[in-house]
Amino acid sequence: MQGSEGADRVLDKCRLLQAPNVGDVRTLVVHPWTTTHGRLSDPARLKAGVTPGLIRISVGLEDPEDLKTWLGECLV
Repeated sequence: MQGSEGADRVLDKCRLLQAPNVGDVRTLVVHPWTTTHGRLSDPARLKAGVTPGLIRISVGLEDPEDLKTWLGECLV
């Protein structure tokens, strides 16, 4: 599954904090197409390299082994 549907599927399974901004010590996952770049036109988003299936992960201070486990659960 690709595009927005694929991103939604991953985000639905993800236990990590989902937030529209980055600036936390916790790991965050963001769907830029609908959050940080949501006000731009589709062509402007694509020109910026933001695609419907893109998910941004801002890694925080959690234990790396915990992060591997959580990310593994998101991608199953």
